[in-house]
Amino acid sequence: MGTISNVKLLGRTLISNRKWLLSNESGASCVRGLKSSVVSLQEGFSSMKIFDRKSKLLQRERAAIVSDVHLYDYIKEEIGFRLADRVKDVKRTFNKAIDFGCGRGHVTKNILPESVKELTCTEMSPRWLEQVCYTSGLNVKKVVMDEECPTFEENSYDLVMSNLSLHWVNDLPGTFDRIKSCLVNDGVFMASVFGGETLYELRSSLQLADLERKGGVAPHISPFVDVRDLGGLLNRAGFTMLTVDTDEMVISYPSMFELMWDLKGMGESNAALNRPLHLGRDVAFAAASIYKTLYGNDDGSIPATFQIFYFIGWKPDASQPKPLRRGSGQISLKDLHRIDEIAKERAEIQLDGDERTK
Repeated sequence: MGTISNVKLLGRTLISNRKWLLSNESGASCVRGLKSSVVSLQEGFSSMKIFDRKSKLLQRERAAIVSDVHLYDYIKEEIGFRLADRVKDVKRTFNKAIDFGCGRGHVTKNILPESVKELTCTEMSPRWLEQVCYTSGLNVKKVVMDEECPTFEENSYDLVMSNLSLHWVNDLPGTFDRIKSCLVNDGVFMASVFGGETLYELRSSLQLADLERKGGVAPHISPFVDVRDLGGLLNRAGFTMLTVDTDEMVISYPSMFELMWDLKGMGESNAALNRPLHLGRDVAFAAASIYKTLYGNDDGSIPATFQIFYFIGWKPDASQPKPLRRGSGQISLKDLHRIDEIAKERAEIQLDGDERTK
């Protein structure tokens, strides 16, 4: 029992220390824990390369040609449905919209012609783009485009959506800037991304197995964005009226190997530049044993946590509501518990004043 407790404590320590610094005030992005990196200059500021985009393209192309391709879409299908549902909550009809990094069309298939008149689907994988399905009557255009190098016309779109694709982008600040520039004033940007707690069970199990068998830690799981960093990047890009909320899905698998197989089928295998190209059999079996010991369910299965951030940001416009001047509030926060009583008192005072005026 003492050994298991020590392993759990070490696992928690590893989890708490996996914060990734996305950017600093000068615009130079940096990521801790990367032993090798490639820095490229893009549009006036430097961006550190974290992910291998060529490998990610190959992973998606391979995931598109398996015979049972639709068996692996359960997470993206569910999140895509929830994101499309949030689009319907905006009570307006969008003339031109983009499904940015559309995958196999997990959001597009849930968009109705009543909500969007013209929809452009963009995806870096041509095979995934070919597999996009959409509602009858919806005007859809498909464009092969890398999410890192979007080429949109400025001030042309009312809505940009993105479902579980932006977590593979190296230059998030630059991509957010380009998305904002392509939106019309009062245009909306809605997206979902995997959050920092995604697959923490798998991450810590592989780290502990590496420590046990090799005496070091390798980045088997790609880094994910933190909610505070996400809000900061959106604000830095100039979006207003930001809303970020968190959802969590816990899915059970027979073992760690079925989980990793499904991640491969989703096209979500690790694509970090400094990833190990091979997972040794001894490390894999050790990680599977640690996974079941630390996190296993009573029925012998293992849970896998997927944290999802949904966010919405608006391009600034004069018609948008503005915050009141600081200090103009008339009700103290400590009186919120009696807000109904205060409203009633004020209504009576107003009624009194009206009667006296008469």
